[in-house]
Amino acid sequence: MAHQQHDHHRPHEHRHGPAGPGRGTEIDWAEMAPHLEAQAELFTPLYERALSWLGGEVTEPGLIVDVGSGPGVISCLFAETFPGARVLAVDGSAPLLQRARARAEGLGHGDRFDTVAGELPGVLDELDYPADLIWAGRSLHHIGDQRAALAAFAQRLAPGGMLAIMEGGLPSRFLPRDLGFGRPGLEARLDAVQEEWFARMRADLPGTVGEAEDWPALLGGAGLKDARSRSFLLDLPAPASERVRAYAVTHFERWRDASDEVLAPDDRAALDRLLDPRDPAGVHQRPDVFLLAAHTVHTAVKPG
Repeated sequence: MAHQQHDHHRPHEHRHGPAGPGRGTEIDWAEMAPHLEAQAELFTPLYERALSWLGGEVTEPGLIVDVGSGPGVISCLFAETFPGARVLAVDGSAPLLQRARARAEGLGHGDRFDTVAGELPGVLDELDYPADLIWAGRSLHHIGDQRAALAAFAQRLAPGGMLAIMEGGLPSRFLPRDLGFGRPGLEARLDAVQEEWFARMRADLPGTVGEAEDWPALLGGAGLKDARSRSFLLDLPAPASERVRAYAVTHFERWRDASDEVLAPDDRAALDRLLDPRDPAGVHQRPDVFLLAAHTVHTAVKPG
């Protein structure tokens, strides 16, 4: 498969995770690239377990397509996990795909790594041949009509090929419920605000269609069979490494920078204290910082 790097002008695309929790839902993904890479690298143990599981389900795939690939950290993990496969990273952001290609070349995967920039799911029409595995890692929910997108993904699969989507799971946790100051349950309240932002993000997407998030049923509706689901845990206990601590700081900085309308004054004061590098109770110094998260993968197979 020859190197592809097409770029179709299109509306701004969203991706879940590092978006600001304020009122707006637009994100500059090129600006967010370093955070996206750091996040994916930190979550690599979780992704490695998920890909190892997929490796037991899909034998010797010829073409793997990572839709919504971002800067390519997971795309490169696919190249490493499946050394006989060609990997195609597909995303709406050409700058992110440039980082993906540079990462692949730096890791020695460049000869079997390609990129395509364009709007999903239509850009998949450019595939030279059907895929044996299509992966959508927390990207499907940024397409307005998810049911139609799943049907389009399924059409691009080879007979016997697998579609794997990572959707749902549990929110990340960094701190105990009671911080020793402020109201207990800060992170649970932040989750509630994030859910409201997510609903607005979905509502703002072009052609959005509300769906019950029964992913196995939606995969079946796309004409696929043998739907399965499995969750994967990231458990990085205290004491936190410097990478975990830096990620936690970035996470809480996003919340502190949200508008005054989003958070109660006492929660904003708690965030100020958490982010004070001189405060022993802040995330820079406190000994009980950890990272605990779970992501769920749903798979189904195209009938032969």
